[in-house]
Amino acid sequence: MAADPQRALALLRAGDLTVHGQLSDASNAVLYCTVALDGQEAVCVYKPVDGERPLWDFPDGTLAAREVAAYEVAAAAGWALVPPTVLRDGPAGEGMVQLWVEPDPQAQLLALQDAEEAEPGWLPIARADVGGGRTALLVHADDPRLRRLAVLDAVLNNADRKGGHLLPAVDGRLYGIDHGVTFAVPGKLRTLLWGWAGEPLPEEALEVLRKLGADLAGALGERLRPLLTAAEVAATRQRVAALLDEGRHPEPGGDWPAVPWPPI
Repeated sequence: MAADPQRALALLRAGDLTVHGQLSDASNAVLYCTVALDGQEAVCVYKPVDGERPLWDFPDGTLAAREVAAYEVAAAAGWALVPPTVLRDGPAGEGMVQLWVEPDPQAQLLALQDAEEAEPGWLPIARADVGGGRTALLVHADDPRLRRLAVLDAVLNNADRKGGHLLPAVDGRLYGIDHGVTFAVPGKLRTLLWGWAGEPLPEEALEVLRKLGADLAGALGERLRPLLTAAEVAATRQRVAALLDEGRHPEPGGDWPAVPWPPI
């Protein structure tokens, strides 16, 4: 199903949604569901708007709408970094419904290393307190899939890219999830993916950004209009333009914590 996003979107939009349980470790209501239509069935996550906690720094719109907007931008980029996601009615009212991704338990994207510098194949994030007065170097993999996600997060202005929001799938794909705190107008990028900070953007990323810039002025901008405020859509276009103008991965700023807490 993940390999055919259009079929997945049709199923998520029109299928019968059945709630089987609630994920207990989430800060907002996250319901584990199946969705079925015409003999097809898939596992999905349903996050009703009524289960969202208000956020003082995201006063406009809903987490659910921003999650769908993040999917729309990722799909327009052509990188398939966000699972198919829709906004629809469900048993608990309107909410976000997203295809479930089964993670690969063998994949390792983050690590703690007892070294001053990152080992080959890894990039440093920060030093972490591991107890007993000891620290270790928190690193992430030097992985092109993560690098694409770092570019996408810069476009989305993602304020919460934790390790638990990285899902390496069993089919080798990488997905990012939990995009409810994205698209703020002021800069709020907070992420673990700082390994490329300040480095030139690869040509692949520049091509995608040029495409996104054009799409945001056209069809993509229209799709985002019901999901975000006009100021948020305009700020997204400005971030894309700034990334193209600077040609580099963003670096941490001083006005906002650079790494989310807890990081994992």
